[in-house]
Amino acid sequence: MKRKRIFVSSVQKEFAAERVALRNYLHDDPLFRRFFEVFLFEDLPAADKRADDVYLRQAGACDLYIGLFGDEYGFEDSKGVSPTEREFDRATEAGKLRLIYVKGADDRAKHPKMRALIQRASPQLIRRRFTEPAGLLPAVYASLVHYLEEHRLLLDGPFDAAPCGAVTPRDLESARMKAFVRDARSARGFPLRESANARTLLTHLNLLDNGVPTNAAVLLFGKMPQRFLPSSEIKCAHFHGTEVAKPIPSYQVYRGTVFELVDQAVDFIMSKLALQVGTRATSSKAPVAYEIPREVVAEGIVNAVAHRDYASNGSVQVMLFADRLEVWNPGGLPSSLTVEGLRKPHGSVPHNPLLAEPLYQTQYIERMGTGTGDMIRRCREAGLREPEFRVTDGFTATIWRRNEAGSSVKTSVKTSVKTSVKTSVKTADRIIRLMQEQPGISLKEIAEKLGKTLRAVELQANTLKTEERIGRIGPARGGRWEVLKAKQ
Repeated sequence: MKRKRIFVSSVQKEFAAERVALRNYLHDDPLFRRFFEVFLFEDLPAADKRADDVYLRQAGACDLYIGLFGDEYGFEDSKGVSPTEREFDRATEAGKLRLIYVKGADDRAKHPKMRALIQRASPQLIRRRFTEPAGLLPAVYASLVHYLEEHRLLLDGPFDAAPCGAVTPRDLESARMKAFVRDARSARGFPLRESANARTLLTHLNLLDNGVPTNAAVLLFGKMPQRFLPSSEIKCAHFHGTEVAKPIPSYQVYRGTVFELVDQAVDFIMSKLALQVGTRATSSKAPVAYEIPREVVAEGIVNAVAHRDYASNGSVQVMLFADRLEVWNPGGLPSSLTVEGLRKPHGSVPHNPLLAEPLYQTQYIERMGTGTGDMIRRCREAGLREPEFRVTDGFTATIWRRNEAGSSVKTSVKTSVKTSVKTSVKTADRIIRLMQEQPGISLKEIAEKLGKTLRAVELQANTLKTEERIGRIGPARGGRWEVLKAKQ
């Protein structure tokens, strides 16, 4: 969540100590630092810019204006107006929320122009008085808590159930909702039909709050989810060694709905893992396997997306090293569950229940608390070390690759089958190759052959179509895909 910017305005010399104390208080407070950042003019480095241009621009760009009005009026420009008054006027013109704190029990000792400013401001807003510096912080605290409550940022329920700011149903993508219904009907027998309108679907999934789409609705079906929830992106990186080091050979930041984030992050990792292809000694199809089972990679990533703390400014990080895959998310475990408990049968306690339900309906997750257990079991079956889980500044799942020294990975599909290790080619190229080899193949069949979700293959196919590398001949039903040109 993007933090709100607070602009502190006052005569700097008179309130030097109070300004610093206020900034430090809001920065150090565990609650307020999640929601606010403070701008003080004196914190800016020296620059070849007019001071008045800088502070007026900041006053107009802030989310909240805090004015500290004391005895002094401050430096007056050629028109006899001080920076404090100009900042107040700029915030007023820009329609900013203004919180005014007046020093002293009465105004008789104040500069005449300061008295005039206070009088002019009084009818427009609520102001509070403080008589000593120690009284300022409690007054600001009360105002900011009221602001958070009024804007429903202090939640008494899950983050995903809260309404998402200025979002309207027009900010949601109808095509994504129809695709969800189609996939959910196929996967779990979802009761609504594809013809159901957006409001019916959102109501059925409890994704509206008094008609306003919730955070979960935006994450699931938003046209641009990161416009409203910037930290919901996923950062993926591939390192050749065993430590984070620059230069980073491959780095991607993915944006989109939670479905797209999971699919893109999983594809990123699978494209970097060794893919082994066996012989056709026992079947007409050559056995294939990745060094880390795809189901394990997908489970680690979807858990991070589903259970992270979306109120945090951190983003999910997926990092592939020579010896391991690490998936980190800004979240933790529910109080009823420990890290050791993840290795045993346990109940499902989703951190974001309204987000988890659609992920369940499309078979991205289960609702039985079996995810980590499945990861452990599949790693054992693949001959890998058991995954490790830990909670520090967030939650990290570590999935070990076979060779921890970072040398070439050797695996076998079956001990009786001689295999050759091949580097995984990109999904797009594999889709094109299948279309060339098997004219008339459907996207669903391609997804099955590649071991990917239908949504992931559709996403790649749409990209290839946009790039004019493939085209659709005939109707949606009964037509076929055609390769138009090879990659340049």
